[in-house]
Amino acid sequence: MTTTMTVKTPERRIASPSRWRSLGRMAQTLWANGKARIGLCILGFFVLVAVLAPVIAPYGSKDNGFERNADASPAHWLGTTAAGEDVLSQLIHGTQVSLVVGFAAGILSTIVAVLVGLSWGYLRGFASEAVGFVVNLFLVIPGLPLMIVIAAYLQNGGMLMIIAVIVVTGWAWGARVLRSQTQSLRGRDFVASAQFSGDSPARIVFHEILPNMTSIIAGTLFGAATAAILAEAGLEFLGLGDSSIVSWGTMLYWAQNSNSLLTGQWLLLFAPGLCIALLALSLTLINFGVDGISNPRLREGKGR
Repeated sequence: MTTTMTVKTPERRIASPSRWRSLGRMAQTLWANGKARIGLCILGFFVLVAVLAPVIAPYGSKDNGFERNADASPAHWLGTTAAGEDVLSQLIHGTQVSLVVGFAAGILSTIVAVLVGLSWGYLRGFASEAVGFVVNLFLVIPGLPLMIVIAAYLQNGGMLMIIAVIVVTGWAWGARVLRSQTQSLRGRDFVASAQFSGDSPARIVFHEILPNMTSIIAGTLFGAATAAILAEAGLEFLGLGDSSIVSWGTMLYWAQNSNSLLTGQWLLLFAPGLCIALLALSLTLINFGVDGISNPRLREGKGR
């Protein structure tokens, strides 16, 4: 009598790359791009200044017990304002407001663009036409005049008002880009397989299509944040924001009101203007690295 023994072999498991590993490769590709590396260093510097503002600022942002319209000196490196406030302290504290408003408005406008762009690109028929009409309406209306009109109507609403105005006027371009990419992915085999499996449209859009658009969404986010920072500074400079807060835009507004150029205090305009330009430049440079993630032909260095 012979007995047969069956030996169970361990099942092979196909190791799928984890999300953390994918994010690590994306970060490596981003850091390998020289322009993106410079942008990340500049952005990291501003973030560090914003976090440590209460510690590194020599005075409070609204301390006005100093000599008015004083020139640069060891006690006040960038001079003082017409109200007797230290310019360097205001510049450091203003980093917080500019970063918060810029990234909050950029993130919210990107969320709106993703929701609208994906639904517009996946749906068909009357629903798609209705969404397309709304998006094209916002694209046709000039953004800056619309922003000025809304901000003037909702004047003195604080940072929340500025963020809301930027979000309302800044989501349409991102939605159009994401819609074209969604239409390209809608005809792929994995989407057709999910449709035949009986998955709902919401699950197909957010579980099948959305993960394949990470780099485009990241690029949309950095572009929206750049536009939001510039828009916040522009609204504050025009006096349509909250002039009681300290930001780079309000610094420009009060410097213009006090005729700083006529009095020879060009630092009051140059310092916040330079910070706005550098912060916008850093996000633009980071976008070059994001483009390299979505298009391997644009990659540089080891990330290639």
